[in-house]
Amino acid sequence: MRGVLRGGAIVAVVAATVAALGACGQVVSGTPVATGAIDTTSAGGLEVTDGPSGPRDGVEDADLEVEGTDGSEMDRLAINAIADLYDYWGEQLPKHFDQEFEPLQRLLSYDANGEGVPICGANTAGLVNAFYCGGGGEDAIAWDRGELLPMLNDMFGPMSVVGVLAHEMGHAVQFRLGEKSNINQATPTIVREQQADCYMGNFFRYVAEDQAAHFQINTGEGLNAILATLFFIRDPAGLDHRTEGAHGLAFDRVYAFQEGFTKDPTRCAEMDPEEIDGRIAEKERSESELRSDANDGDIDPTTDDNQQYLQQSLNEAFKENGAEQPDIVDNGSTCENGEATEPVTYCPEENVVGYDADALRELAAKPDPNAQPGEESHGGLGDFAAFAEVASRYALSIQKSVGLPLDDENAGLRTACLTGAWAGYTDQEQEARGLRLAVGDLDEAVAELLQDDSLIAADVNGTQVQSGFARVEAFRRGYMEGPTPCTEDFA
Repeated sequence: MRGVLRGGAIVAVVAATVAALGACGQVVSGTPVATGAIDTTSAGGLEVTDGPSGPRDGVEDADLEVEGTDGSEMDRLAINAIADLYDYWGEQLPKHFDQEFEPLQRLLSYDANGEGVPICGANTAGLVNAFYCGGGGEDAIAWDRGELLPMLNDMFGPMSVVGVLAHEMGHAVQFRLGEKSNINQATPTIVREQQADCYMGNFFRYVAEDQAAHFQINTGEGLNAILATLFFIRDPAGLDHRTEGAHGLAFDRVYAFQEGFTKDPTRCAEMDPEEIDGRIAEKERSESELRSDANDGDIDPTTDDNQQYLQQSLNEAFKENGAEQPDIVDNGSTCENGEATEPVTYCPEENVVGYDADALRELAAKPDPNAQPGEESHGGLGDFAAFAEVASRYALSIQKSVGLPLDDENAGLRTACLTGAWAGYTDQEQEARGLRLAVGDLDEAVAELLQDDSLIAADVNGTQVQSGFARVEAFRRGYMEGPTPCTEDFA
């Protein structure tokens, strides 16, 4: 069985992390940007909007044959999503693959807490999931309307439910395309899952361009919520991407979605084992790898030793710049001259990065693994989120040294990109062991980038890049390509 969520594991994954977060063939509207650039006011070329997201008002519900439906709001949401997905893929497969799209042979709604229904060689009793299965006489999408869909809807809104089903329909598209989508019996799970996230992105572009009959989404908070959904349903940190059933970390899943959102479905079909093995970020790190000489696992970012490691790491990462490197000090995150930001501040006149130790430790704390959806948030986002916020303020000094403004529209993108470049540096083998990426660190960065008050993609005054889509893309570019594009593409 292939599905975006794996059985009851979704409950544990969501509960463990809920405390953390308070093209060709497709008409790409919006303002074009220069090659390599990222527009601060757009999400994949579409203007960032703050309009409605969710089901359209006054639209007649779709009429599809669904087994087990009880006519509930969750089933109405799911059925309308399937209908819009049918419309979309009914256009796209003939257009890009010279192949007609055939509707699924079976759609099943069930309640994981109710009597089980046999499907795909399994039984739905206790199965908190949404999944597609093909082959062996099966061609079906099934969803749990009793627990999974309401939980997603409560946490992220109705479009997260649409997103999960769009991912599953991506698997149905793969099954129909076969070799045209680089899929055969031997294809690793991670390839199938990355493609499905990419096909999901294709569909959401269609929705964002206001073409879907039943749904609409804005490209500000609405699209950010979809990226956050991918964060919450990521693989657990440390899971090897070659493991059967692996879906990818948030860092990888968001990338695949963004590729689909900005390109047509042929890009998704191109994804193959060679590409994905080459770009999956977290491969051979283990829990035993040190983040510093004296610590493993999560560490307190405010101790003298760890601040020294951080200072050394940043100085080394940007030494080719030749700039006067700022000192990192515990001064309560204040500036004698200039606006302070919490929990870390860059003071241009003094060339100092100041932090509030208590606030930084709070951010660095791990989320409460026992938190339940809807409970008050406890814990932070993890130590790398805290280190990255300090790195982001350090990155402003790099921009200052080359004469770039610290408060223009691109300052936040440059900051995210340079922070990503530093993260990439810490992921390399170093003669002197200092700070190094450990399992789950990049996902902590994604979580922090999607926060409303994140500094990773903010200017010197804390003004954040509006589009979460652009924030993550800029960070990834720095991580993958180093610091050069950060000042060249976002000047």
